[in-house]
Amino acid sequence: MKKKILIIPSIIFFFILFVFFYLIIIDRNPSELPSALINKKAPIFKARTLLDDNIFVSEQEFGHETIIVNFFATWCKPCLDEHVHLMRLAKEKNLRIVGINYKDNPKKTIKWLKELGNPYSNVLIDSDARLGIEWGVYGMPETFIVNSKGTIKYRLVGPITQRNYNAFNIKIKESEQ
Repeated sequence: MKKKILIIPSIIFFFILFVFFYLIIIDRNPSELPSALINKKAPIFKARTLLDDNIFVSEQEFGHETIIVNFFATWCKPCLDEHVHLMRLAKEKNLRIVGINYKDNPKKTIKWLKELGNPYSNVLIDSDARLGIEWGVYGMPETFIVNSKGTIKYRLVGPITQRNYNAFNIKIKESEQ
């Protein structure tokens, strides 16, 4: 009787252990989180631009060419690391990159862009995180690829790095087709 009582907890223990190790060894990429916006039109919004104090109207801007939308902040260390790769994308691919400055100080952002260079065609101000909420952003940086039809084709959570730069380029090419 005692042996039967010990067998059931042992089976449960080994099952839990198996599940734990399975979850550790499977190939998971945390930067490829599902998004409810994939294959849907980009959100419709208006926002003030940082550098020229104009109004950016998404309905007028999206839907003509492939655009990269990058949420960033000067207080974000991964955003700083990613910046060199955004500069490279802007130069090599001649891509239009729209930066959305998330919950940040506008003066610090202007200084940051002057020091590091500006890969953005427009820098939008999102001081109250309203745009971040509309896009489903929950961490910095996050980057979206919006195709020439205004549809969001890809979302990268985390920075563009040397390691994922080529894969990100492939996603850009795929979204253009």
